[in-house]
Amino acid sequence: MNPIGIIGGSGLYNVESFQNPKWVTVRTPFGAPSDKLLTGTFAGRPVVFLPRHGRGHRILPSELNHRANIWAMRKLGVRWILSVSAVGSLQRKHRPCDVVLVDQFVDRTKQSAAHTFFGNGIVAHVSLAHPICQNLRALLLAAARKAGARVHDGGIYLNMEGPAFSTRAESLIHHRAGFDVVGMTNLGEARCSREAEISYATLAMVTDSDCWDARHAAVTVEMVVDCLRRNAQRAQEILEIAIPQIPEEPCWPSHRALQGAIMTPPALWPARTRRALAPILGSQGR
Repeated sequence: MNPIGIIGGSGLYNVESFQNPKWVTVRTPFGAPSDKLLTGTFAGRPVVFLPRHGRGHRILPSELNHRANIWAMRKLGVRWILSVSAVGSLQRKHRPCDVVLVDQFVDRTKQSAAHTFFGNGIVAHVSLAHPICQNLRALLLAAARKAGARVHDGGIYLNMEGPAFSTRAESLIHHRAGFDVVGMTNLGEARCSREAEISYATLAMVTDSDCWDARHAAVTVEMVVDCLRRNAQRAQEILEIAIPQIPEEPCWPSHRALQGAIMTPPALWPARTRRALAPILGSQGR
């Protein structure tokens, strides 16, 4: 039975009710992950948890090593990732402490090269038209409703770089463009997860009404942290309901994302790149 991954964002640095917890170090060819990974059992299933910013919140969004984080998950056998993330609202309907089950991303980072495993002699182009695993998102939606959350089905996540919050001009542009929420972390995770054939879905927890809305005060860390405390408990309730519903074996389209995506013939794969991507490539090229 493959384990289920949880990546905890701001405010979620551990998961309560973990059984047989063990922090393990995973070394990757892409550098160090954000922290050690916590293995154990949660909601009756094997789970691997990673605090996105490290315990103690030591890593900036732009410093996150998404390739190392996702590679480490895949090395430990993870085939599903539930990402819990703090976001700002770009539309009036999304209120603080709401949950948004996003289904699209817009990239406003400058780090595309750090959001792919490929290169160095192996070229691949995965399909990202639907960057969120819809099967996993549906399970989270049902779980959020069962947990009593005010939840929104679908939405566009604008991935800015940070670490400063948006200027009001930027926030107004994003609001008028129709984007739903703004965050600093999930796009790289989603891209790397798709290449690693991991089903990925975001549980976006609204912490503030970004600065586009003049009726609200500008975003502050104090404001965000207050809502984070309330969101963390709700997120764990949703995860506890959703995790037992995930299939025991990887059988969704996202688990076959590399089929037909690799353009370089296996005979031309450099040995060093092949070794580095061994957990990602799986049976590809055999």
